[in-house]
Amino acid sequence: MSHTTTETALVFDDQGRVIWYHLPPDRTRSFLPDSRDLWEVMWKHRDILGGVAHTHPWHGPANPSQTDTTTWVACEAGLGKRLLWPIVTFSEVGYYVHNAVTGLYCLAGPLTIEVSGLDRLRDLSKGVG
Repeated sequence: MSHTTTETALVFDDQGRVIWYHLPPDRTRSFLPDSRDLWEVMWKHRDILGGVAHTHPWHGPANPSQTDTTTWVACEAGLGKRLLWPIVTFSEVGYYVHNAVTGLYCLAGPLTIEVSGLDRLRDLSKGVG
């Protein structure tokens, strides 16, 4: 049986623990809408917020889109802090952070936290579980 794959996100704290899975009904394979619910979770937990992971539901490189990076800029500006932005495909994970020197988002160096819930995030993106 085949499942429809959809972008899915998870909000995690500064220790890498899952706070909330973002599963809006209007998400698609290539689009994860922003929502008031997502922003309210991020804002409520802003003091301990570590970042937001989301899926690109296919096999291959975990590279950010322009929409990803403009969203990251807006979120960080609204929250007043830098976050970790994992992108999860079915075969890779890329952890992105803002680079103060270049002003761009790039792959993070050695991580100080391990983000939990990424396997479940993949499953939710596959329509399983």
